[in-house]
Amino acid sequence: MAKLTKKKKIALVMAALVLGTGGAAFAYWTAGGSGTGSATTGTTQAITAVQTSTITAMGPGDTAQTLSGNFTNPNTGPVYVATVTARIASVTKAAGAPAGTCDATDYTLGNETMTVGHEVASGSGVDAWTGATLKFNNKATAQDACKGATVNLAYTIA
Repeated sequence: MAKLTKKKKIALVMAALVLGTGGAAFAYWTAGGSGTGSATTGTTQAITAVQTSTITAMGPGDTAQTLSGNFTNPNTGPVYVATVTARIASVTKAAGAPAGTCDATDYTLGNETMTVGHEVASGSGVDAWTGATLKFNNKATAQDACKGATVNLAYTIA
């Protein structure tokens, strides 16, 4: 029988250690089981359409004036806005205006639905919308009751 040298002994011990650890790395137990978990989704707060355009004093038959504005988004992140729709909420007669009726039929709101079609960033005075128009109609009758009237507009965001 051949005599093992010191180098051969060390090599055999190292090989045994490598094989032993390698074999241990592939040994494991299996088990079944189950578990539960949960996650929540956030919610959003309503954003506001803010009219920034100033409509100058209107008179019967004047040219339509464009409405425009921006948004106030109180959320921590952006919110998708498809459209902004304008409507005449009410008409308030001026104090001391002549007798008679002044209502939404004295005005024409055009292009009421304005396409935005993108996310609006978080913050105040962000992004923009525009396109609707407001005009004072010429009814071909006295419309003195509308002198100094205020047209109250409402905006719906979808």
